[in-house]
Parts: sequence; C-alpha cells; structure tokens
Amino acid sequence: MHIRKGDTVVVVTGDDKGTRGTVLSVNRKSGKLVVEGVNRVLKHVKRGHPKSPQGGRLQTELPIDVSNVALIDPSTDKPTRVSVRVNADGSKDLIARKSGTLIRQLAPAK
Repeated sequence: MHIRKGDTVVVVTGDDKGTRGTVLSVNRKSGKLVVEGVNRVLKHVKRGHPKSPQGGRLQTELPIDVSNVALIDPSTDKPTRVSVRVNADGSKDLIARKSGTLIRQLAPAK
C-alpha cells in the first residue's frame, strides 16, 4: 500500500465518488483508510461524552477500503496509478504512471 497519512486522494467508487480529501489515518492490516470529508456518518452520543459533554449527534468519518481511492498526480492534478522506480544508487521513488512525475521518495540510497 503506497498511500500514507497526509496524502491527497480522490474517491473513485462508492457514494462519495469524485470527492477529494486528505488521508487522516491508515490501517495497513485491514487495508482501510480514513479520508477527510468522506463516508461521514452521524453517531448519537450520550451526555457526558468527552467530545460532546451535552450529548447529541456527532459527525465522524468511517474507514473506506484502499482500493476505492486513487492518489492525485501532482503535475496534472488528476487521479493516477503509481509505480516504484529503483534508481542506480539504490534509492526508491514513487512515481505517477501516466506522467512519470515523482510523488515522493520511498527509500533513501544505501
């Protein structure tokens, strides 16, 4: 999984299709992530809850599967598939498949 906390992604399937947001958290074991503003639900909480002492309805984001999102290509600002490029010095880069632009460095040179 090449998506990390803080990445900008777009939802490609589901009810929130086309919505962009930043990744708030990633669970690698279950293959799910929480995206800001995506998959929002209302949770009813009793009085005395730490986030809402008066009680009521809290809006929160639930996790979605990592296969339902795509990273944003920084040069074209569109969703793209990604691949890993191994450089001659042994470092690894995450690149966009369509444009070939660098998204981020995965591993430094050895």
